[in-house]
Amino acid sequence: MQTTPDDVLIGRIANGDRLAMQVLYARHHVRVYRFVLRLVRNEATAEDLISEVFLDVWRQAGKFEGRSQVSTWLLSIARFKALSALRKRGEAELDDKVAEAIVDTADDPQATLEKKDTAAILRNALTALSAEHREIVDLVYYHEKSVEEVAEIVGIPEATVKTRMFYARKKLSEVLKAQGIERGWP
Repeated sequence: MQTTPDDVLIGRIANGDRLAMQVLYARHHVRVYRFVLRLVRNEATAEDLISEVFLDVWRQAGKFEGRSQVSTWLLSIARFKALSALRKRGEAELDDKVAEAIVDTADDPQATLEKKDTAAILRNALTALSAEHREIVDLVYYHEKSVEEVAEIVGIPEATVKTRMFYARKKLSEVLKAQGIERGWP
């Protein structure tokens, strides 16, 4: 079951397969949690929203049409729930300090130490971006989503995603260059 594709898991979840739900949750909950946490800036709220996201997956799996990847669908649900929670709270900015505190369980201590300086510089540079630009950068580079998928998740045209990426990369390049890093963005 560990190697079962996500879309097959969704089909099994639609038929009430709890093990498939556990596998899907284990595979995606950390990524979705981090994404939500960057939006809502509150760990308890993010945990509640993750529960809601996966409860929706359990209830709505039969409605998944397969027009996008399952991870895109999950992030779309998570984004909608996070924005709804923010509207209720009246806040709309990302909090990079909370995001910095999230431990990446995929890296061992040595890899984390090697990435520390570069990551700190990049996180600092990301704070210079607007919330809209940070969201696009987050989805494209951290969640490895395509322009089409980002457009679907955020609910904007693909051209707008490309424009935001252009200006986000330009701003990051300027900020990193000011810190002495000539080639700041690939």
